[in-house]
Amino acid sequence: MTRADFVILWDNFLQRRKNRMKFLITGGAGFIGSHLTESLLADQHRVAVIDDFSTGSPENLSSVSGNPYLEVIEEDITASPHLEQLVREADCIIHLAAAVGVELVVHDPVRTIRTNVEGTDKVLTYAAERSKRCIMASTSEVYGKSAKPFFQETDDLCIGASTNSRWSYACSKLLDEFLLMAFHRNRGLPGTVVRFFNTVGSRQTGRYGMVLPRFVSSALAGTPLKVYGTGEQTRCFCHVQDVIRALKLLIPAERSYGKVFNIGTTRRISIRQLAELVIERAKSSSEIRRVSYEDAYEPGFEDMMNRAPDCTAIRELCGWVPQIELEQIIDDVIAYTKSK
Repeated sequence: MTRADFVILWDNFLQRRKNRMKFLITGGAGFIGSHLTESLLADQHRVAVIDDFSTGSPENLSSVSGNPYLEVIEEDITASPHLEQLVREADCIIHLAAAVGVELVVHDPVRTIRTNVEGTDKVLTYAAERSKRCIMASTSEVYGKSAKPFFQETDDLCIGASTNSRWSYACSKLLDEFLLMAFHRNRGLPGTVVRFFNTVGSRQTGRYGMVLPRFVSSALAGTPLKVYGTGEQTRCFCHVQDVIRALKLLIPAERSYGKVFNIGTTRRISIRQLAELVIERAKSSSEIRRVSYEDAYEPGFEDMMNRAPDCTAIRELCGWVPQIELEQIIDDVIAYTKSK
């Protein structure tokens, strides 16, 4: 699909909705959610954000806090008395609210499972009752122990044992996916699943183990960059603005209903190489220090050695390809961290 084709598709979608749209973004004060909120408001849409600020922050929305088309509701979606009304009033729901981050998952698996499963059940139930357009965030974690060089949406999945809490996040998000697909097949929900790979950029914190902001903070402070495990595990890092473009392309795409799409880059880099690149870009004198998984998380922790997406599906559907290179991503995170 060319950009001109997308513009026509988007315009037709808006015309069907008459005037500006109303979006509900769960987790809209979080890292990805706040960037999406800004982008949709810039397009003159109305946005309702529901967020309990457990991992998000009002500060993330400071640039749009006075916008008359923004409504912010501080509530937990699992217990919100207003969620049904918010869904009813929305033209489109972007469901991003979730318990995220390896450290949070390992240390509080009960919260992880309850937030991800119970919250999603409520959102999808209300959305299906009124056939609301819904895009739901999932994760590359669902690919589990797969050894494939690039993961495809239709791959068989291999998750670790239930006795290892590390896999509770992957399983909870996979159950979310099954739930959306069931609502689509049985109740006609116009829903789409997006599997985010490592998304990075401004406003992401290292509080829950996010590797790039953690590395950047250490490099700027001149303290050691802690690399967990061997450091040979590889990841692909995608700028949050590229991810926002992908989400906006999928919103009007009816052929995405009932399907799953990977969103990420295909440039792989080892965690040790990432640490070296951060030190170089930050002009830091920091050293790299290896830390065992056992010391970083818990005994028996299992990691995915490689995690890279095959993004053929979203590219063929709507022409999306990431545009921002890793070096620019790191520079952006360095600049943001320095500004705080």
